[in-house]
Amino acid sequence: MAIMILLASIIGGVLLSAQSSINGAFSKKAGTFESTFLTFITGAMILAIAILFFGKGDLLAVLGAPKWQLSAVWFGVGYLFLTILAVPKIGVIATNITTVIGQLATGMLIDHFGWFGGLQITFDWKRGLAIILMLVALWLVYVANTKGEKKELRANQS
Repeated sequence: MAIMILLASIIGGVLLSAQSSINGAFSKKAGTFESTFLTFITGAMILAIAILFFGKGDLLAVLGAPKWQLSAVWFGVGYLFLTILAVPKIGVIATNITTVIGQLATGMLIDHFGWFGGLQITFDWKRGLAIILMLVALWLVYVANTKGEKKELRANQS
């Protein structure tokens, strides 16, 4: 079962990269807000159908959830909006690495302090090294991107 979850997560990552790239390109034509809106409205329609067939039958139960838990919807909107904004400017890989660094750093804080009722996992040097290595990866991608931009600029000037 764990292998299936890992494979599903990999597929999720593939889908997010493809979505980021497509939405970034789409935002150049329609706009960042419009691209974000289209993604969420389409997702809402698909989920409405899924709820009809597979839901637990009590959609209004979400209103009984603690208000702080409902705030997560804003994080999803913010994530998608900022990703759509970033991809056309810094590329898919730089956007994804930056996103992962943010996820890892925040996840480490959440784990360390046990926030939101999660497991408490102490921050150690291995986790710190993971962040440093991700920052090195981001720097290498950034350097490669800027060299690629310079080559493209020279080719366009010729």
